[in-house]
Amino acid sequence: MNYRKYWITFTGVMVISFAVLGYYGRELYRQAPPIPTRVVLSDQTVLFTGQDISDGQNVWQSMGGQEVGSVWGHGAYVAPDWSADWLHRESTWLLEYWATNDHGKAYASLHKEVQASLRQRLKTELRTNTYDSQTGDLLVSTQRAEAIRVVGTHYTKLFGDDASLDELRDAYAIPPNSIKTSDRKEKLNAFFFWTSWVCSTNRPGKDITYTNNWPAENLIDNRPTSAILVWSVVSVVVLLAGIGALSWYFAVIRGRDEAPHDVPHANPMLDLSPTPSMRATLKYFWIVTALMLVQIGLGAITAHYGVEGSGFYGIPLAEWLPYAVTRTWHSQLGIFWIATAWLGTGLFMAPAVSGHEPKFQRLGVNVLWVCLVVIVVGSMAGEWLGVQQRLGFVSNFWFGHQGYEYVDLGRFWQIFLLIGLFLWLALMLRAMWPAIRRPNENRSLLGLFLVASAAIAMFYGAGLMWGRQTNLAIAEYWRWWVVHLWVEGFFEVFATVVIAFLFTRMGLLRVSTATAAALFSTTIFLGGGIIGTFHHLYFTGTPTAVLALGATFSALEVVPLVLIGMEAYEGLRLSRVRPWVSAYKWPMYFFVAVSFWNLVGAGLFGFLINPPIALYYMQGLNTTAVHAHTALFGVYGMLGIGLMLFCLKGIAVRQVWRTRVLSFAFWSINIGLALMVLISVLPVGLMQTWASVEYGMWYARSAEFLQTDLVSTLRWLRVIGDTIFAAGIVALAWFVLGLVTGWSIEKEAKSITK
Repeated sequence: MNYRKYWITFTGVMVISFAVLGYYGRELYRQAPPIPTRVVLSDQTVLFTGQDISDGQNVWQSMGGQEVGSVWGHGAYVAPDWSADWLHRESTWLLEYWATNDHGKAYASLHKEVQASLRQRLKTELRTNTYDSQTGDLLVSTQRAEAIRVVGTHYTKLFGDDASLDELRDAYAIPPNSIKTSDRKEKLNAFFFWTSWVCSTNRPGKDITYTNNWPAENLIDNRPTSAILVWSVVSVVVLLAGIGALSWYFAVIRGRDEAPHDVPHANPMLDLSPTPSMRATLKYFWIVTALMLVQIGLGAITAHYGVEGSGFYGIPLAEWLPYAVTRTWHSQLGIFWIATAWLGTGLFMAPAVSGHEPKFQRLGVNVLWVCLVVIVVGSMAGEWLGVQQRLGFVSNFWFGHQGYEYVDLGRFWQIFLLIGLFLWLALMLRAMWPAIRRPNENRSLLGLFLVASAAIAMFYGAGLMWGRQTNLAIAEYWRWWVVHLWVEGFFEVFATVVIAFLFTRMGLLRVSTATAAALFSTTIFLGGGIIGTFHHLYFTGTPTAVLALGATFSALEVVPLVLIGMEAYEGLRLSRVRPWVSAYKWPMYFFVAVSFWNLVGAGLFGFLINPPIALYYMQGLNTTAVHAHTALFGVYGMLGIGLMLFCLKGIAVRQVWRTRVLSFAFWSINIGLALMVLISVLPVGLMQTWASVEYGMWYARSAEFLQTDLVSTLRWLRVIGDTIFAAGIVALAWFVLGLVTGWSIEKEAKSITK
């Protein structure tokens, strides 16, 4: 079969998409919110310097950054969004100050007409851009300087040990003296002020703020722009048009006659003889299982901190493992074990596909495993030291906590991991090279496998594109290259190709069918996914064009997911096509679960927050956590488990598994994940959305709202889903351990060949 048209289309999509991504990345560098040289009064009294702001960004990063509350909506959900919180506190102080001085009454006691005039005064005060690009100075009024001082004092007390804020600190899960020195606290205030200024100040010559009027704040008329509304409608139209086009395409394809594929009556995998390097990948899956258990334990602690911020059922755990540390480790370990499962799968598959075991391949596999263990342990230790404020700005950046969600590890560990990924790529290439050189029907599938493997190694390098004090708007641009393109993009391409190889190796699919499907689905996914990266950047100091492109192309990401039911049905059908396939039932069921959560987590819950108008009110709320859990674990986690089980089966193909525990694990994990979301995280997120629309982002994230009886009850209800989910993970670990000890193996079987 000729795949030339597929490859031309795939290449065209890649070139055009990255050209667009790069062009608007350059525009972001040019139009990023400026960091002023000085923040001054009219008499040239200096409040902050630009260096104070940049150093304050490093303080914020060292205490956990996006793992302690959020900035511009990105980060954790327990503490406030600091940019929205500062903006509201500064605004209310100014209104009260003017009301008391000018009218002798509290703001709430004034007539509505007077309140409206004060709000207009506030809008003029905050939204007028007084930054001088020639001198680099940002001019603030005397009254605003006093507001900055008062709000800064509140934060100084909050991150210190002032007893009057003990209850608020507990609600935010922030230990006393999180920031140790007064100098660091003052610099942190400078950074928080700047993030709020970006949210409240109009771009030069425009009537919208640097963050496209985010967050919602009625006091200064921060409301959705016309672009937000228009492009939200466009995104829905594009989604419907894409669904219609893809449905028509599938109807045409399904209507073509294709000779039936004769699935082998005997298990072709019985001929597979694992090589030494393939057997060496077993330890990767032990690490996967161990990290999964640790991650789930940390997730339970992190979730509990939402209702008992300073302890764990009365144990003062926050003294040693504060929320910032447990959430960092929970998020990072999720990436680590999923990536390890996929890397191990690649190392297992490469010799299986080519039938070639290069010299010293086993040694390379073992060295890479050691490197991964060192990176995991070393980066976690550095993050703990960073949050404990035991590192300076430079040492924290290199070895501690960078403060950016999913890429929290220090720069040294990032570089180490990047080197490890290229070592993995080299091991893959040397094992696959004989198969690549052979002209056969597998060549196109191998080519796509090679592209996906290379992309996994290269695109993690985007995490090295920001420096220690890079403007936050620019750092966010590159961070989403890693999170969206690396994690959500090319890992999915890699997984698609690996599954295609598995199914063709088992004789369940024709090579031609699998290759065409893999190339087509990859092109469709990346066609929306690459430019769709921009949907994470609507409100992070980017130009309006980014909002338009992100809304349109991220809607296209959802299009292939609406037909995912066919993929799930095909997976179920293949699992029952021959008696011998039942030996692979549970790995294939995890692939079916991937299809389900792709539709629900990535599709339904993803599009729930995807249009700009939805994300305007929902960014940084628990609705984002709904999408994160159901898409990250539901899709990539289930996929990692499925691939791990396939490889474990391939290492000892003649073993018959006792699958009762595996069955329990599968259903508990999926039911627990569904309950976690449906009876707790989603209801809390929807209530927060109402609060955000009605009162503003500051209120939706406030302790005042999140500590209400109803919200607290809903947060406690998460225990039900979490417990069932955790039981499933423990059962899975028990099963994997049983493959070593023997209790998960029934007998040596030669009977599963028919």
